[in-house]
Amino acid sequence: MSETRENLQADPSSIRHGGDADDQITLSTARPAAGQVVITVGGEVDMLTSPQLRLAVLDQFEPDAGVELVVLDLDGVTFLGTSGLAVLIEVREAAHNAGVELRLACTARRVLRPLTIAGLVPLFDIHDSVDQALVAT
Repeated sequence: MSETRENLQADPSSIRHGGDADDQITLSTARPAAGQVVITVGGEVDMLTSPQLRLAVLDQFEPDAGVELVVLDLDGVTFLGTSGLAVLIEVREAAHNAGVELRLACTARRVLRPLTIAGLVPLFDIHDSVDQALVAT
């Protein structure tokens, strides 16, 4: 499996200036096979950082991107706020409209619990690992 990685850091002007290093979002993109993209998300997905996640995912749905499957690896997320949930709903709809399959890879309670409380689990194709999400049919 060949991978191309791009590290996308949040715009420093949008990062909270607290003392914790995890007050930011990290995004890295891998292309394990033709037409497949894995976006690994780390840190906090909140009202300050969710625009970066939205942009990174929506970029994959451009007609000339040649993407058929996007997997969001959310196990590195330390906080998922309501704005993060809103972005997941938005990118799910955008993926559907673009004819791109969107899957989530996550076992972390800190991500699954907000999805469950909001009643969103049935809307997403959620897998225990990136590998499972890549091969699911």
